[in-house]
Amino acid sequence: MTRFWQTCTSLTTASRGWLIAQQPRLREIVGGATFIRPRPAKRNNGFASTLPFRHHPATTMFPMKLIQFIKTISAVLALAFAGPAVAKDSKTLDVYWVDVEGGGGTLIVTPAGESILIDTGMPGGRDPGRLHEAATQVAGVKQIDHLIVTHFHIDHFGGAAELSEKMPIKNVWDNGIPERDPDGRANSNFLLRIKPYRNMKVGKRHVIQPGTELPLRQADGTAKLRVRCVAAMQKFVPVPKETQRNPLTDKVKWVAEDTTDNANSVAVIVELGGFRFWDGGDLTQNTEARLVTPHNRVGTVDVYQVNHHGLDFSNNPIFIQSLEPTVSVMNNGVTKGCGASSFAAVKSAKVRAMYQLHKNLRADIENNATDEFIANLTRDCDAHHIHMSVAPNGQKYTISIPDKGHSRTYKTRTK
Repeated sequence: MTRFWQTCTSLTTASRGWLIAQQPRLREIVGGATFIRPRPAKRNNGFASTLPFRHHPATTMFPMKLIQFIKTISAVLALAFAGPAVAKDSKTLDVYWVDVEGGGGTLIVTPAGESILIDTGMPGGRDPGRLHEAATQVAGVKQIDHLIVTHFHIDHFGGAAELSEKMPIKNVWDNGIPERDPDGRANSNFLLRIKPYRNMKVGKRHVIQPGTELPLRQADGTAKLRVRCVAAMQKFVPVPKETQRNPLTDKVKWVAEDTTDNANSVAVIVELGGFRFWDGGDLTQNTEARLVTPHNRVGTVDVYQVNHHGLDFSNNPIFIQSLEPTVSVMNNGVTKGCGASSFAAVKSAKVRAMYQLHKNLRADIENNATDEFIANLTRDCDAHHIHMSVAPNGQKYTISIPDKGHSRTYKTRTK
């Protein structure tokens, strides 16, 4: 039963139509029941959304031969609808926060159609599978042009090797693979864990540094696109000329130094014209503070991907207040992230909207955005993603949760 629904929910609108046409054969198998009801396709900025099937009384019992039939037609569908289920037909900048349940997995598709994936979740099939499905079936890309691995914790690099077996990865950007555990643990299995990542087949590998810009194609008729590294290995881009001293500098509350690889995370700013988006991996509080004090090297942003899944080791209030985001997006899990102090820090920046991939289901359930802004509300979720589409001129952006029908548009801040 579960395998049947997993197969069905992976089908796109076109595939679903084909399956509906096969109902005479299916009725023979299940004894005359019509169990697939045609439904109009939901649209999301020109993309056909994946449509989950609804349970029907006739599906309460499935003979094994129906399971085998579904497997067979899945293979047929893979050939009949080869290639991406959707194609990028606009010059928007698109960002997809894929649900890897408390890991990192942010997919970006540029106006020119190039793909940038920041982190790859955990190994083990689930996260690489979700990333591959998001890339090919939702975003409509056939390869990853640029993979950025922010740091060497398993929930960020772990899915890369398996993903590379599912689709080509042209360029990998990271801090350089360490020769020993980057957290300094003597009895670590890091060298075993990193082996698939070290050995995976990719086009080229690059060591990223503050100031590195990804070589990206510019699309005609759009604002200038720029993806730039602003921090890596606790080193930063230079202070922009004529930058004034940050008035919040003296309010920083320093904490014990973080000796893990989180503090070494790669942080990037994605810009399209005046629009700016922050992704800082798992940067922790002191590194965050040094990035914006005594001078703010980053500037302000429109959208802030909450550092470190919203864990309280990160998200220094002064850092977030210095960035002044309009919207935040948290790639947390059911019980991971969305910590009390991180949640309060984001709220202190007076953001207009706080999005979460998951509802925090710990005892401190008060540390949550309103349900409208949360993609997955229950422990047994359907891996709903969050999508952002930035207008070609960079002057506005829409954030949506396609599976919930939520969509809101925000104006890019004036600098």
